[in-house]
Amino acid sequence: MTTVLAPVEGVAVGLSAVPDPVFSAGMVGPGTAIDPAREPGKAVAPIAGKIMKLHPHAYVIVGDDGKGVLVHLGIDTVQLKGKGFELLAAEGDRVRAGQPVVAWDPAAIEAGGRSPVCPVVALDAPASAVTAMAGGPVCAGDELFLWD
Repeated sequence: MTTVLAPVEGVAVGLSAVPDPVFSAGMVGPGTAIDPAREPGKAVAPIAGKIMKLHPHAYVIVGDDGKGVLVHLGIDTVQLKGKGFELLAAEGDRVRAGQPVVAWDPAAIEAGGRSPVCPVVALDAPASAVTAMAGGPVCAGDELFLWD
């Protein structure tokens, strides 16, 4: 059983609330989403492991058990080409759960006309393997969902 932590502070809303059909339909994988607090903050590692992919707007961490978790900071934020994000780690780094990975400002994302909602996805997992915690307020580092 893997405990996946909330990468950002905000309100857990579920993938169905993500304004992107690829995420909301679970095509990337099961998980949940967070509507982030609107203050500048740091997105943290949802699990301990190795950063396999790191873009300013998204990252994938794979644990020693081979399970990978995708954190996507906002929707359509790839179009920003890194503007408004600061990398705090590097691809290939080993991180502990809760370690800061990217600094960002959700309010600036929203002011630019994009959704700051953050999908957190269990990659290559069947939907039945993920048990989401109840919706509601979360702090970065709180339990977000369990992955069998």
